[in-house]
Amino acid sequence: MTTSPANAVLTRWNLLDPAAAAREVLPCCGSRAWADGLAAQRPFADVGQLLSASDRVWAALPEPAWQEAFDSHPRIGQQHARAATAESLSMSSHEQSAAMSNEDATRLALAEGNRQYEEKFGRIFIVCASGRSAAEILAILNARMNNTAAAELLEAAEQQRQITQLRLRRWLGEN
Repeated sequence: MTTSPANAVLTRWNLLDPAAAAREVLPCCGSRAWADGLAAQRPFADVGQLLSASDRVWAALPEPAWQEAFDSHPRIGQQHARAATAESLSMSSHEQSAAMSNEDATRLALAEGNRQYEEKFGRIFIVCASGRSAAEILAILNARMNNTAAAELLEAAEQQRQITQLRLRRWLGEN
């Protein structure tokens, strides 16, 4: 996707004080360290620079900052999270809309899969759910149950990175 060099949201955001800028982007990721780090790197000339900086900040964060972001998500199929802003929960609901199954068997399998995942890995299952069906998400969850703890942490972090990119684009009015 080609991005416009003059994005009005980005231009306005570049002018905010650091604390306000961090608060504004926090729902896009859920990690205060990420939001503070991204805000500290302003100004950005265009959306591409912002997205690249987001990835760099995310990759450099310690595991507790990743966990804070993970905790800002509701379980797949649910609408509440440990620590999330109302805007973040609204974004999650939009992203998971295709995954909301009316089939009891699929809903129950997702709930059981979430429980098993949390028992094994100690955190909720994170997946970039945008546009994916409940059946697709269930298959991904089942496959990831075979990961080692270290591999799964990296996979969860990658899924969070993808979610953050989508949310930043939505916040900027890019999609």
